[in-house]
Amino acid sequence: MANERYRHLQIDERFRQREDYTSPPKNVQNPPNPQRERRTHGEYLRQQFEGAWSAQADIQAVAHAEREGVYLEFRSDPNAALVTKSLEDLRSKKVRLLNVRQEIENEAVVTYATVYVANDKRLKFIEKLSNYLTEDTDGGAPKNAKLIESIGDIRNALLVESFWTDEPNLIPDANADYVEVWLSSDAEEIEAYFRELCERHSIPVENGSLPFPERRVLVVQANRTQLELLSTHSDHIAEYRKAKETAAFWLDLDNAHQAQWVRDLVDRLDISNESDVAVCILDTGVNNGHPLIAPILDSADCQAYESDWGTHDHQGHGTLMAGVSGFGDLREALMSQGTISLCHCLESIKMLPPGQIENPKGHWGYITARACALAELNAPSRKRIICLAVTSTDTRDQGRPSSWSAEIDALASGATDNFQRLFIVSAGNIEDTWQREQYPDGQITESIHDPAQAWNALTVGAYTDLARITDPQLTDYTALAPQGGLSPFTSTSCMWEDTWPLKPDIVMEGGNLAVKEGELTDESGDLCVISTFHEPHRRLLEGFNMTSAATAQASWMAAQIYNDYPEYWPETIRALMVHSASWTDQLKRQFLSNPTNPNKTDLKGLIRTCGWGVPNLERARYTAGNSLTLVSEATLQPFEKNSSGTKTKDMHLYQLPWPKDVLLDLPPETPISMRITLSYFIEPGPGEVGWKDRYRYPSHQLRFSIIRPEETVENFHARISAAADSDPDLDIETTGDSAYWTLGSQARSKGSLHSDIWKGSAQQLASSNTIAIYPVIGWWRERSHLQKANKSCRYSLIVSIHTPDEAIDLYVPVAAQVGIPISTSIQ
Repeated sequence: MANERYRHLQIDERFRQREDYTSPPKNVQNPPNPQRERRTHGEYLRQQFEGAWSAQADIQAVAHAEREGVYLEFRSDPNAALVTKSLEDLRSKKVRLLNVRQEIENEAVVTYATVYVANDKRLKFIEKLSNYLTEDTDGGAPKNAKLIESIGDIRNALLVESFWTDEPNLIPDANADYVEVWLSSDAEEIEAYFRELCERHSIPVENGSLPFPERRVLVVQANRTQLELLSTHSDHIAEYRKAKETAAFWLDLDNAHQAQWVRDLVDRLDISNESDVAVCILDTGVNNGHPLIAPILDSADCQAYESDWGTHDHQGHGTLMAGVSGFGDLREALMSQGTISLCHCLESIKMLPPGQIENPKGHWGYITARACALAELNAPSRKRIICLAVTSTDTRDQGRPSSWSAEIDALASGATDNFQRLFIVSAGNIEDTWQREQYPDGQITESIHDPAQAWNALTVGAYTDLARITDPQLTDYTALAPQGGLSPFTSTSCMWEDTWPLKPDIVMEGGNLAVKEGELTDESGDLCVISTFHEPHRRLLEGFNMTSAATAQASWMAAQIYNDYPEYWPETIRALMVHSASWTDQLKRQFLSNPTNPNKTDLKGLIRTCGWGVPNLERARYTAGNSLTLVSEATLQPFEKNSSGTKTKDMHLYQLPWPKDVLLDLPPETPISMRITLSYFIEPGPGEVGWKDRYRYPSHQLRFSIIRPEETVENFHARISAAADSDPDLDIETTGDSAYWTLGSQARSKGSLHSDIWKGSAQQLASSNTIAIYPVIGWWRERSHLQKANKSCRYSLIVSIHTPDEAIDLYVPVAAQVGIPISTSIQ
């Protein structure tokens, strides 16, 4: 079920009531096993298994390979399911499912699974086959029928195709190419052995690796024969993929050759005319005459703050923003062979003047508001992501709201027109070369730039995965930042007072710097993303980096989520991006004193450095069987003014549809986690009087808390209500509760976006489905003379339960309670 993708489950008002909800009957439809003649099929698979095992053993003997097992490939029948979860032994790890892929054969879908089987586990599969042939279950069916009858064939798996999970046409031929090797273990000793193996056979390996749970990725330069040699000599190959080309490949081309790549991409574009989602770029203008920009940016959607400025891009930055906002990873789009679907359009508002003209100083909030109004008047019905990578170089605010950031908060919240907006704002860059050289200390001391301290904005910092230099002119240079580490260009909120929001919210690719003996250069095309150049007659493609590039990528990602869920509020889109984010291992190694068991102080510092990490588009868009996501959008009235004064009013108690039976049936050692993200927009406090006090700057604040195991709903309600109506800084989690949370209630309760991760046993989580959303002090209550005390507010609540065990199905029992058909999933 973990490979199935479903829409997130929407939770409505039924689950904000105290009474129980009765789930409808379950309607699970699994593909039936192919019809098999028991003895014929069992004996055939036994013969195929033994033949594949012997063939591979013979190959290993000829190659003098010191292996401890073999690779086998299991194949399904056309348009039939393969029971892959039964093809591995998670406990011993001696039978490992390495990869699963699907191929179209004669217009039918065939599933292949590559599996490693240790020598001492060979008889385990033979035993399953024997039991299938000779024993029956209590119900009269052959034992192991679900697994055995799903297998159509078994064969040797040493060919590259058994490990290649990229597009088949990218498999290298006789000429060596850069290939990612995904090892089936993240252990450093396995990497060391693999490097020694490559050295022994003269296969070049790039420096560095990328660890993931049970995977470690390295890059080799190899041809088909060499890849098959690696499979023959190593027990730890899981996948092969073509390594991503660096931007230098395209940036080093002359314009004529760039044009060939661009024409090929234009011919493969599939532009949707049905979507109403737009990324509105507030920048230097965009040249929509560029062949990649023209299909998604109409001239009618190009405007300027002052009409006599013209809408063209006079500097180049806006067109760079457009290329990434429109295509995301343009390098990936250029490399691909298939159709590229574009389901959103672009808008350009030129808010930076050309030539010697200067914007009125101190009016950036006003200029931003007018720029937004131009776009909204031009196309009022669009779902709009406002992309702002223009920031001040002045960092004196140190998190304290400015007029610019406050205006963004007002615009996002709809304070004056009740129209909420999604702002994605760059954190700002380190401009000083000396400060970049102090990496990463220089980044920690550089404050996020105005207006990125805005509470309601999604603030984007930068990390980098770009650490491989192939430029022959930079052979003596190395990457300054490690792969997966903080980008050298980004800024942070580490120096802010603790009262201000945790910023940035997320990080995206922002590029790297090359360094040699203390000398830095950012001229390497290897260490930047690729985008569109504003003068296409000179160049079509150009390198792009820093937090501007990161912000454009985040805007593209938000557009993908909006296209899937056009009914969602801006608060929800922002929440999903943060909710899907996680820290790379390198970020944790860089900024946590104990990455395996960090304390809450270090974790809060990590968030002030790189937010919640790198968002994952797949997790933001879809839920899975073993990773369930619930979404609620609701409105409550936090305060009430009457003859006796102003006090808190509403709180919501969620009795969420919970897979209790599944959780209670799990073994106690099963790892499980719950993540909660609460997103809402505050209205900024009017005037400087409120900006020095975080309880006066926001109109209201919300908090979340969950019921304790064995606590009654009535006691939980009483506990939360008492806390809510007294001290806004009161930590309602006890010390015992707080131990389950990554941050804890006090640390996470900054700004207007709160996220935290709970870890415990499945049995403890089974009784933790009651969640409270309640208000704490804001200026709506404290300044009741402004006649806002009785105003309502919106919020988005996202709750996810996750277990790494892909065999556990959390989705189906919850979907049944919500009333969602579960016979099909998203393809």
